[in-house]
Amino acid sequence: MLGAFLTGARLAIRSIVRSTLRASLTILGILIGVAAVVTVTALGAGARDQVSDQIQNMGSNVIMIAPQSAAASGARGALGAGARLTEDDGKAIVREAVSVSAVAPALRSRAQFVAGERNWSAQVIGSNRSFFSVRSWAVKTGAQWDEHDEATKAKVCVLGSTVATKLFGDQDPVGRSVRTGRYTFRVVGVLESKGEAPFGGDQDNMVLMPIGTMRGRIMRTAPGFAGVLLVSATSAETTQRAVKQIDSILRQRHRIGDDREPDFWIRTQQEFQAMQGAIYSLLTVLLVCIAAVSLVVGGIGVMNIMLVSVTERTREIGIRMAIGARANDIMLQFLVEAVVLALIGGIAGALTGIGAIAVLGGTLGWPMKLDPVALAIAVATSAATGIAFGFFPARRAAALDPIVALRHE
Repeated sequence: MLGAFLTGARLAIRSIVRSTLRASLTILGILIGVAAVVTVTALGAGARDQVSDQIQNMGSNVIMIAPQSAAASGARGALGAGARLTEDDGKAIVREAVSVSAVAPALRSRAQFVAGERNWSAQVIGSNRSFFSVRSWAVKTGAQWDEHDEATKAKVCVLGSTVATKLFGDQDPVGRSVRTGRYTFRVVGVLESKGEAPFGGDQDNMVLMPIGTMRGRIMRTAPGFAGVLLVSATSAETTQRAVKQIDSILRQRHRIGDDREPDFWIRTQQEFQAMQGAIYSLLTVLLVCIAAVSLVVGGIGVMNIMLVSVTERTREIGIRMAIGARANDIMLQFLVEAVVLALIGGIAGALTGIGAIAVLGGTLGWPMKLDPVALAIAVATSAATGIAFGFFPARRAAALDPIVALRHE
């Protein structure tokens, strides 16, 4: 069997060399399909890893609590209820939820900041000192504000690295001042860079300040109001337990029964990762299916070329049968020729895909990660395409009548 296969491979290569242009055009469809599959899967894998890293950058075992409409629960307007969260909710969670280590209330807005002759628009976040530990966000230079600043609503702030660069260039912003509106804030620190957020946007384009300071000077809200609550569970293993405890505490505080929709929603890092993973997996499958169309087109090209080859070599087939070749030998010869054509296209496509990954990753800065398993599957798929689309021409060649084949001109 191995000898017959090697003989078939030798004859297949001889036939390909004899008709180089025709073989190249046949291979092209397979090459494009495999290259597209390799490139798309690398893009999907790189994007998933990047999003996973970005979600991990959100902080340590972060749980996000945000308000939502409570119309369905019938609780709107009740004492302590409504579509909002408060700092007291956060304090109650820290006090009563044993699986929670810290809570940071957060207000978000946007403002134009000025330093000297430079100005820059940035996101403003008002929170407490727990924000740094919940988000696992270190201060690169300077320091956090202290408890006295928080209690007195001092006009202090910590800059994200993007804002620091835009307003102060290479100079150290610590101890200097930035202005927004009619208020001037003293810069006490600059945060470590975290890069892009999981859902887009620059996390470093941010100015962080005490929540009381922001409430009094940037964003006028009711006393104690918190746009969202950022919670850190004691560990990854206790995250789901913490979610149940938070849900119970907030339902009790907002006077919402277990049979009603709450006026808040709770999301964990694991849920964000699962959501993003599902989106990218669906996108990857869609793109791979589109790329697979090229493989089908290439396979049809292989089948057409093999049918032409059978017609051109009918007399050769008759001679081989006349000197003792069996139908299985003829079938194997043409089947191996189809597989060799497809494999050459698959290997060339894999190399083209690797080159495309290097070029796109370096030139456009796209996150791309070559998956050896996907590479092997793509090449194996090209061989399977050769078998699938080469079977009919091979069977047709094997079914020829030797007498008729010998008389063929």
